[in-house]
Amino acid sequence: MIHLDPLPGSPRFGGSITAIIERATVDARTLDEAGFDAVMIENFGDSPFFPDRVPPVTTASMTRVVGEVAAVTDLPIGVNVLRNDAEAALAVAAATGATMIRVNVLSGMMFTDQGVVTGRAAELARLRREIAPGVSVLADVFVKHATPPAGLTIEQATIDLWERAGADGIIVSGPGTGRPVSTAELSSVKRAAPDAPILIGSGSDESNISGLLSVASGVIVGSSLKRGGDVHAPVDAALAAGFVSAARR
Repeated sequence: MIHLDPLPGSPRFGGSITAIIERATVDARTLDEAGFDAVMIENFGDSPFFPDRVPPVTTASMTRVVGEVAAVTDLPIGVNVLRNDAEAALAVAAATGATMIRVNVLSGMMFTDQGVVTGRAAELARLRREIAPGVSVLADVFVKHATPPAGLTIEQATIDLWERAGADGIIVSGPGTGRPVSTAELSSVKRAAPDAPILIGSGSDESNISGLLSVASGVIVGSSLKRGGDVHAPVDAALAAGFVSAARR
């Protein structure tokens, strides 16, 4: 994961999109040289987030940044527009050649610090057919920094994503950024959708990657590739290389 600094229009924007691009491209090169299989880009610095639709300036800024990253690496690129603007993410992917998007809430709803976030799977499926049929949709189940509605089990939410909402892969995360995944929840998701690609969305590091990859198809990793786990820091080349080495072993 490449965590972008605050983009134009967000409260903490530093005044230079050029600086944001430079930071993102350096991180992309570092991850590429370390041997990662892909990179994903998200507007992590834009908090507080809109619950769904982002302003046009955010979509435009993401498009520029993703395009610049694509110019410095041949790795597949993913897009995540926080908090949950899947259609904007798909538009960015269509314009830049990105191959996948991450959607925090694709179906159902979750209670979050942005309020109730509701999935828009129907709209996304139709838009994907029209503008980007080759882009994969990776969807979170019981996404981090959120609480599911009473009575909904992670098994049922997984089935809904895999069988009804059009997800191409299921992401399982811990309760927050950098927090480890519950092994019980991971097992439940695997049982509910045994044929689905399962990705770990948080909490993976060099010490646990072997165990996670014995269950999951892959991981999305960010915090543990940075000194002290500081999500705002640049990717550390030694930590990135060590992670890839551990994963390959």
